[in-house]
Amino acid sequence: MKFSVSSSDLLKELQNVQGAIASNPVLPILEDFLFTLEGGKLTIAATDLETTITTQLEALSDKDGKVAIPAKILLDTLKALPEQPITFNIDDETFGIEITSAYGKYKLAGENGSDFPKIPEAETVDTVKLDAQILTQGINKTLFATSNDDLRPAMTGVYFQLDFNKIILVATDAHKLVKYTFSNIESEVSTSFIVPKKALNLLKNALPGSGEVTLSFNKANAFFSFENIHLVCRLIDARYPDYNAVIPTDNPNLLTLNRGDFMSSLKRIAIYANKTTNQVILNITDGSLTVSAQDLDFSNEAKEQMTCTYTGDTLTIGFNAKFLIEMLNSLEADEVNLRLSTPTRAGILVPNEEVEGEEILMLVMPVMLSN
Repeated sequence: MKFSVSSSDLLKELQNVQGAIASNPVLPILEDFLFTLEGGKLTIAATDLETTITTQLEALSDKDGKVAIPAKILLDTLKALPEQPITFNIDDETFGIEITSAYGKYKLAGENGSDFPKIPEAETVDTVKLDAQILTQGINKTLFATSNDDLRPAMTGVYFQLDFNKIILVATDAHKLVKYTFSNIESEVSTSFIVPKKALNLLKNALPGSGEVTLSFNKANAFFSFENIHLVCRLIDARYPDYNAVIPTDNPNLLTLNRGDFMSSLKRIAIYANKTTNQVILNITDGSLTVSAQDLDFSNEAKEQMTCTYTGDTLTIGFNAKFLIEMLNSLEADEVNLRLSTPTRAGILVPNEEVEGEEILMLVMPVMLSN
């Protein structure tokens, strides 16, 4: 089997799919890209058995066929070549590969493409169309709040809730929670499923800036398709916690702040906080917020004061600065509202002005004040 492609086009597509390859694969063939030639199209696939990405490009070939090519050596070769047509010659018996460029020939050992794991196909699925930009936003705003605790698998992914005309994305690690709602979608179904973190990271990096994404799903897998890329991932088979039960409905104290100023202040004060708890103390009175931290082990201490708009009782509450900074960083509004109740109850962070059709709520648990 023989085929020719543009080196830069091939490199671009390989970089789109390489993230699916695991660093320590369970099978040697999972270190390879699967190349499938059919009717002048080259389909490239990479998988770690949980997440699979495929992409397509044009190729000039003498016949159809498939071969598994070691990913690392192929990527390194293409990165070192300037843009030019290159030819792959594959021995149908041994799967040995010879690549010819304008500079010379490079030989490497391939494997039988038939030994590559079968890629799941979208059978008996429900489908919904989403705007690529909205999906990117939803992932960006929730992914950081997922848990790394493998003992609670449900919380290591993002919970997708489709409810006819809206989609809700939720992520939590029990210390913080993010709920992102977007209306204005059309869905025939009302259902929910949990998408793993790795798949969403790969998806986020591959999504285009505009256009439409087709999301199909069944009990076992989710399928994301856009442009020439298809991403398939195995869903997390676990029950998601009842997140609505932990969102307080009555937080009467309202603090309104400039998002950028608050985030900058937290970054400076956090330098002086205890490195285990990252605790910063917010002391809030009418019109004034004092942000402070101390690390008694090293006699480090810092304090800043900023103006704010506040309605409610004078309050002193502690939070993990790292969590607050992550949340503020993923919001885009100039001003944010922090709704509080008591020093032991969760705070709710929301943008001061919502974007039409979009709703975001972030919850952060307090770090208890030590006496």
